[in-house]
Amino acid sequence: MNLPFTNYHTVEHNILEKHFWELFPIEKAVSMFFHDGENARKIIYNIKYYGRPHVGTYLASIYADTLKESLFFDDIDAIIPLPLHWRKQLKRGYNQSYYIAKGIKNVTGLPILNNVVKRVGNNTSQTRFNAHQRMENVKDIFHLKHPEKIAGKHILLVDDVTTTGATLVSCAKELAKAPNVRISILTLAVASRIAVPATETEYTDVLVYGIPLME
Repeated sequence: MNLPFTNYHTVEHNILEKHFWELFPIEKAVSMFFHDGENARKIIYNIKYYGRPHVGTYLASIYADTLKESLFFDDIDAIIPLPLHWRKQLKRGYNQSYYIAKGIKNVTGLPILNNVVKRVGNNTSQTRFNAHQRMENVKDIFHLKHPEKIAGKHILLVDDVTTTGATLVSCAKELAKAPNVRISILTLAVASRIAVPATETEYTDVLVYGIPLME
């Protein structure tokens, strides 16, 4: 109850969606809560690193219930969890994005497509990268294996956190190679401050969400 919820689903063309417009022509984008404060960060860390992906399923089901009331899912055909590289998934033991997708499926009944796109690059951690470095770090790390499975469909791409959106955009661009595909994005959390690339050689820190980054 005390999480810093975004309420993006109540705003037509919310600020997160507009951010992605600068990077990739998506249909819709939402996040459940801001990745600010100890509680929000602890939740994501537990889902992602400490063997509690079922927490992601639980939160995603709550969020899906809310979004369902706003008709968010009405024109979406399937869910694709952002893939992990097989080495990282083997080490972690699971893909947290798949568990988040499960929570959405439990509420909406939408199918999860696991084998459409593959992560072929095991990129290094992006934690200390600026926005431009993040974009370079995730370039060409996905491969579309089965474009026929998503052709003409509206796909919901799911992940745990939106920071700059670089990895999500890299995957979305690969999915967009399928004919007439439309793509929306859902994450549990979103950074309150995001670094947006200004040019190929520089970047600018921009307050996108109205809440300053906590030090």
